[in-house]
Amino acid sequence: MAKTPRTWTGARTPSGLKRVRQAERRREVLQPRRSAAKTYVAKALAAATQPTESIDPAAALLEALSALDRAAKAGAIHPNAAARRKSRLTIKVNAAMGGSALQSGGRVVKTTGKAAAAKAAKARIAAGKADKAKGAQTAAGKARAALSKTARAEAAAAKAAAEAAGQTETVPAKAAAKAPAKAAAKSTAKAATRKTSPPAKPAKATAKTASKPKKATAKG
Repeated sequence: MAKTPRTWTGARTPSGLKRVRQAERRREVLQPRRSAAKTYVAKALAAATQPTESIDPAAALLEALSALDRAAKAGAIHPNAAARRKSRLTIKVNAAMGGSALQSGGRVVKTTGKAAAAKAAKARIAAGKADKAKGAQTAAGKARAALSKTARAEAAAAKAAAEAAGQTETVPAKAAAKAPAKAAAKSTAKAATRKTSPPAKPAKATAKTASKPKKATAKG
């Protein structure tokens, strides 16, 4: 229990006191936005009902609409309240100016072609199917998936580079291996011819000796 006097009628528990402090901080941030929106709305109405040369009613209306949008975005007022106040302000300004400057308080809608719309619809359907297949993912899970994807891409690039380097290295190795093989084949062929050539010499000698007696017989 917090030590507070008996005359205190507000929050007593620590959690209640914390909520009070949070509300005070929130009010310090949001109250200026609420008051700014009200000020711009009052200026726009004054410029429309009492036009002067120094203030342009159309510009004042745009400033008021922007102030209401900012207040709704910050959470100072409800978005539906901002839309309602914008619509009523626009109607009042147009009525005061006699409809000479019509302003719309709605959002600007972007128009796209049929092909672009169909393409966007297909992309949304594909994204929805992918999300359903993956299931609910947290920010940490998405970060891990992105990291693993980049890691896989880097690994694939490194593997491709290694394969390319290996191919370039194997080509000279094959050429170097072929050269000794060719030299060894040539040396073995020469050795075989050398081994087979000596037995042929006696055959020539016998042929010569066989031819010599023929000459002798012819002379006689």
